[in-house]
Amino acid sequence: MKLETPKLSVLSVELLKADLFAQKLKARMKVQNPNNIELPVRGISYSIELGGAALGSGLSGKSFIVPARGEAEFSMEVDVNLAGTLLKLAEQARKTGTGTPQTLEYRLRGEVKLDALLNRSVPFEAKGSLRLR
Repeated sequence: MKLETPKLSVLSVELLKADLFAQKLKARMKVQNPNNIELPVRGISYSIELGGAALGSGLSGKSFIVPARGEAEFSMEVDVNLAGTLLKLAEQARKTGTGTPQTLEYRLRGEVKLDALLNRSVPFEAKGSLRLR
C-alpha cells in the first residue's frame, strides 16, 4: 500500500531553557493525514535548518493516531544551538555583503515512524521563509 506523505507544520515555539551554548525549545506541531487510513504514529525524527545552517535535530517518541483524512497536534522538545547558527548566518551575510537579511529560509525534514502493523517510515520535508522584523 502506497501512503501519501503527511504534511507537518509548526503551530508555535516556546523557549524552555537557554544558556550561551544551547537552547531547548518546545514546538507545537500539526500533522495532516491525506490518506484514507488512520496513521498510528510511534515517533518522528527531524532536523531543522535556518538559512542553510543546521539549527537542531531530534526525535519525538510520543505515540498518537492521526485519523484518516484528518489531523492531530503534538508537542516535541527541540535542542538547538541558536548562537552558533546566528554566527554562521552573520558570517554568510558579511561574505556576501548583503547586510542583515529581511527573510530567512527554513527547512524541516525527517520521518514519521509508523507502528509495527504498517512497519514503515514516511519521509517529509517542508520549506519556507521567515520574515524578520
